[in-house]
Amino acid sequence: MAPASLVVGLVQLNVGDDPETNLQTTIPLIREAAASGARLVLTPEATNILSPSRDRQRAVLQPEDRDITLRALRREAREAGIWLLIGSLALATDDPDGRFANRSLLIAPDGSIAAQYDKLHMFDVTISDTESFRESAAYRPGDRAVLARVDDVPMGMTICYDLRFARLYRSLAQAGAQLLTVPSAFHPATGQAHWETLLRARAIETGCFVLAPAQCGTHPRPHSPDRDPRRSHGHSLVVDPWGRVLADGGTEPGVTTVSLDLQAVGDARSRIPSLAHDRPFLGP
Repeated sequence: MAPASLVVGLVQLNVGDDPETNLQTTIPLIREAAASGARLVLTPEATNILSPSRDRQRAVLQPEDRDITLRALRREAREAGIWLLIGSLALATDDPDGRFANRSLLIAPDGSIAAQYDKLHMFDVTISDTESFRESAAYRPGDRAVLARVDDVPMGMTICYDLRFARLYRSLAQAGAQLLTVPSAFHPATGQAHWETLLRARAIETGCFVLAPAQCGTHPRPHSPDRDPRRSHGHSLVVDPWGRVLADGGTEPGVTTVSLDLQAVGDARSRIPSLAHDRPFLGP
């Protein structure tokens, strides 16, 4: 039977280009969230590394079965007896073209991998005349949506740029999701303009809680000092099914803990039952 409430802890990080260093700052924050009573702890996208250098990524990224961050965080989940959503890890694959996976992993309280999701939508955008991103050049896209369960609460798994594709979230909600996860490393320009608005929209459209742990600040790059630094918006958010922001993690690394009243999902959907009102239509 699903619980009536769920305490969640969002971990906000400022990772750099060294996975071992990042791990040493991530673990204490996960422990802090667990000690605050969180049953589900969530970390952001790119928990193991955020680097502007593809050469650096190729030098340090490992397959899932050898990744040091995954191994350590599975142990942390087991020792704390918590559910842990590793927002995403950059992982080596056996793809012929050498591209990596951007993979979100749900770790069960016994340390096993309960579910995993590869990011569907690649961040191929031009922010300005001087700043562009081509995620698909280094990362292969996933090809399936994933619905997981945390203590029998259905949870849809997504990552960052997926947020702009409303059909994915509607599909997850219609499949039963009550929670939607959006671990991210949102750019400051688009973050200021769109982050909160999009998260609130996805919550309102689906009647779900939206949990969005984020990267923040200017990311250290000791192994690629010649490259322009990456920056992230921060503001990890928890949004309720009516579109209200329950918590905002600000712009510094830390932990945000919130108790979710899961009855709010049914209440919102009974008031606005739009998930049951889809109609077929002809194209424009």
